[in-house]
Amino acid sequence: MKIFCIGAGYVGGPTMAVTAFKAPDVQVTVYDLNQQRIDAWNSDELPVYEPGLDEIVKKCRGKNLHFTTQEQPHLQEADIIFISVNTPTKTYGMGKGRAADLKYIESAARRIAEVVKTGSKVIVEKSTVPVRCSVAIKTILGACSEHSAAQFSILSNPEFLAEGTAVQDLLNPDRVLIGGDVDEAGQEAVRKLASVYKRWVPEERIITTNLWSSELSKLVANAFLAQRISSINAISAVCEATGADVDEVARAIGRDSRIGPKFLKASVGFGGSCFQKDILNLVYLSSSMGLEEVARYWMGVIEINDYQRRRFAQKMIQTMFDTVSGKQIAIFGFAFKKDTGDTRESSSITVCATLVEEGAHVHIYDPKVSKEQMFADIAAVIEDEAIRARLPQLVHVEKSARDAAKGAHAVAILTEWDEFKTLDYEAMYEDLKKPAFLFDGRAIVDAVKLREMGYEVYSIGKADPGILSDYY
Repeated sequence: MKIFCIGAGYVGGPTMAVTAFKAPDVQVTVYDLNQQRIDAWNSDELPVYEPGLDEIVKKCRGKNLHFTTQEQPHLQEADIIFISVNTPTKTYGMGKGRAADLKYIESAARRIAEVVKTGSKVIVEKSTVPVRCSVAIKTILGACSEHSAAQFSILSNPEFLAEGTAVQDLLNPDRVLIGGDVDEAGQEAVRKLASVYKRWVPEERIITTNLWSSELSKLVANAFLAQRISSINAISAVCEATGADVDEVARAIGRDSRIGPKFLKASVGFGGSCFQKDILNLVYLSSSMGLEEVARYWMGVIEINDYQRRRFAQKMIQTMFDTVSGKQIAIFGFAFKKDTGDTRESSSITVCATLVEEGAHVHIYDPKVSKEQMFADIAAVIEDEAIRARLPQLVHVEKSARDAAKGAHAVAILTEWDEFKTLDYEAMYEDLKKPAFLFDGRAIVDAVKLREMGYEVYSIGKADPGILSDYY
């Protein structure tokens, strides 16, 4: 069997690497237009950081795993063709800011129709797509291949990966979802794809549905997860105001078997490539079908997330005597979560941009995010041209947390990298200007011990000591 994947990004690369690893009898080829990205996949410095991925790629690359910028003859020879291209939120036209931009999906479908002229091919939607996107793909393939002998079956096989644990999620998935047409050709295609996964996934974890249920399930799964984060983040504000502890509240309600403990960790806000994009897609779908109440409900999840980011940045400014102008702020973490270099929709972007707009000098340290990426992300959200021009003077990227903290007025922890839990904060205290402020946006350090060292500590979801002393 031969598999061809269009798209070598965060989903396509790791998914195909694990497939090749667990199915050594299958030839897997990953294609991308971006020569630089493909060169990176063929090098010792992969373009995607995921724990365990490097070892798997090196074991399979050159054997049954190949990365290329050449479509032919791989596209024609493939039995199964995965479409794993980017589907960002539209930044123009109808549906701007909410709908998914399907131009890359359409381009991939047209290219398949141009190249594949014979045989029976299974086309798999791996990208996150709007409901009924499969109809568009099928229409394009049919219209563009009128005079070919090729036959296409469209499947939906959404990914349910969490960045930072993607390899483990692929090796031991909770479930594999495959949606296909209910006719015989569609079901035969489902069986063919399922046979690949059965090499390492127990059959009872492989769920089959119709195409549209599969497409919608991906959006709904991310919406439900993001909803839980926004819910506990909304409660974190109540906790800070009342003297409750958000971790204690989460532990108490998480013991309820109807609720469960996962995704109840308060933070400065969720990020990543999927949550916001998929909720906006769901909002657009609901609104386009006249379900405005449903659209408003899900839009509220994003609004709470935006509120949490603004609230954290505002708390920093207010605590530091209502001004950060000319002050140096150490930022610990820029990726949207630990164990990944991905910064898409990272809360750090919003917080850093807000501080810079207020005149602060931010000194950022993140072990996996490049300086170029940080500057591009911050510049993208700052509207004032004059401030953008001053970014080289206001934004500094450091090689360590300790370097970022030297001479700083405050430290802000924005990504929960494990190394930030074990830093020598007592020694770091000596490097900071006094009073030494520490703002923990992930609630990962011991606030009591830090206060004993002399820090002024604000920890997300936990009340300031003054509120507790007033009560007791």
